Amino acid sequence: MNYPSKLIEDAVNEISKLPGIGKKSALRLALHLLKSEKNQTHNLSNSLINLIEKTTYCVDCHNISDAEICQICGSHRRDSSILAVVQDSKDVLAIENTSQFVGKYHVLGGIISPIQGIGPQDLNIETLLLRIQNNPEIKEIILALSPTMEGDTTAFYIRKKLRDLSVKVSTIARGIPIGGDLEYTDEITLGRSILSRVEF
Repeated sequence: MNYPSKLIEDAVNEISKLPGIGKKSALRLALHLLKSEKNQTHNLSNSLINLIEKTTYCVDCHNISDAEICQICGSHRRDSSILAVVQDSKDVLAIENTSQFVGKYHVLGGIISPIQGIGPQDLNIETLLLRIQNNPEIKEIILALSPTMEGDTTAFYIRKKLRDLSVKVSTIARGIPIGGDLEYTDEITLGRSILSRVEF
């Protein structure tokens, strides 16, 4: 692709590094920013700089935060007796958007993946164990991890580590999505749905 300016080419190359954005989309965005009022582009660049330089992580749960303690951990309206263990901050956002969970979270920062060289020592598992040991009000741990081989491996590892602690360990339900057809459901999901059936 030929660019009319080296500056536009540099901007397109950087924007296209973002997930889901190809060169054509990056070019459209670069040209849009170029035509926009300077204040709008400056506001965008300043917000990105602030994102990188000022964003921190909660010392309790490791979720993205503006302060040492995130809003969820600092809220007295949340149920401190339940912790949902999730892979990353995107999962916190997804669960929060359901408005169904009133407990708190613990963000692992990834899942065990030997292929990618990620072991238990690379995750926030030790801080989870310390958190449970130092907070007797925690009664239940929900392993809210993706139903993949890596997610199951991570859940199994954590369950093993929690064996000697007096907390209930549960996992999120797995089954047929609402509005889904059995005919199009994969065998593993269908099998787990039958095994994890509940009383009607």
